[in-house]
Amino acid sequence: MISRRDFLKSSTLVALAPAVQGFLAQTARAAQPQREGRVLVVVELNGGNDGINTVVPFADEGYAKHRKHLRLSTASLIRVNDQVGLHPALKDAARLLEGGRLAIVQGVSYPNPIRSHFESMAVWHAARREPREHAGPGWLGRALDAGRGPADGSPASVFVGQEALPGALRSNRSVSSSLVQLDDLVLSTDIDPRKVVPAPGPGNDLRAFVNRSLLDAYTASDRLKELARPGDAGTAYPATGLADALQLVARLIKGGFGTRVYYTKHTNNGYDTHYAQLAPHAALLGELAGAVRAFLDDLRAARQEERVAVLVFSEFGRRVQENGSHGTDHGTAAPVFVAGGRVRGGLVGDTPTLLDLVDGDLKASIDFRRVYATLLEDWLGLSAQAVLGGAFERLPLFRKS
Repeated sequence: MISRRDFLKSSTLVALAPAVQGFLAQTARAAQPQREGRVLVVVELNGGNDGINTVVPFADEGYAKHRKHLRLSTASLIRVNDQVGLHPALKDAARLLEGGRLAIVQGVSYPNPIRSHFESMAVWHAARREPREHAGPGWLGRALDAGRGPADGSPASVFVGQEALPGALRSNRSVSSSLVQLDDLVLSTDIDPRKVVPAPGPGNDLRAFVNRSLLDAYTASDRLKELARPGDAGTAYPATGLADALQLVARLIKGGFGTRVYYTKHTNNGYDTHYAQLAPHAALLGELAGAVRAFLDDLRAARQEERVAVLVFSEFGRRVQENGSHGTDHGTAAPVFVAGGRVRGGLVGDTPTLLDLVDGDLKASIDFRRVYATLLEDWLGLSAQAVLGGAFERLPLFRKS
């Protein structure tokens, strides 16, 4: 048993202990990097993406009727079939689609949709319609709470970004971490305790525990420092914020960390294109497609793509009728993208018609919780019914072999 004198002699280490990233200490003790389990990467398009000018129903008479200034020429589109084409900025997404690595789920929303950014995003994060349920755990947090944590002690989920932790990742039990760059998890070597702390013995007293925690954390920090070094041999990424975030995620995946869910956002409300939409929307879509393709190509080169699926969603789409400022206002249904090495590529669901509307908005054909149920059950192997508050039919998003 540690004495009071010994405790006081160890007070410096005790003071340092709360600063140690708990998952780093556990990760250092892992026997082998985790390179087998499936991973979900979520990209949130913040602001409400105009799905009509993303996956363009160019053959629909309503497109020319409702989009005078924002109508994209048929010749400029990347054709998917004789009815639908992709925005010309989505060349990299088209490559993924051609390679069977991208599924486009059409007409996605939920019953009685809300046109408020905050409230609609809360619905997507919680997978619950009632506001009273939006402050609790999110859909991913609930799912990860019900499953086993990563064997190597890594956090169950990681958010890459400067904002607060997304509601989707809130949980009761599973651990979630946030970071902007790998250096955020690298401990300073100015006071490296390995230079002065003796190797911990087998004891279970306070000093042994603190010594083990500190030494393990610095060992794991060294591993992260190697991942953070420039000169990663993977695919070249575009010079964008989203690409930087996904490159960080790729490094953690390739480095063998056992985290099951990664989450990031593309722009702070940048998709809220109420005026002069054409140029900024094209730039955003180009950034999105370039970053996702580079990410998946990087993982493919590392033979890791088949264990990763990427979900791309926004809180709602935009109105069918453009507004007087050459932009679009808050709408309802929009396409959702799911990409990865085991995705069954192509269009999923019916293309919404622009002439049969509900209060000027697209009719939704697929509840977003069907997408979630498919990702949970068919991809992560987690039970979806309790997480989503009901049973939702799954979609054919993944190949069986």
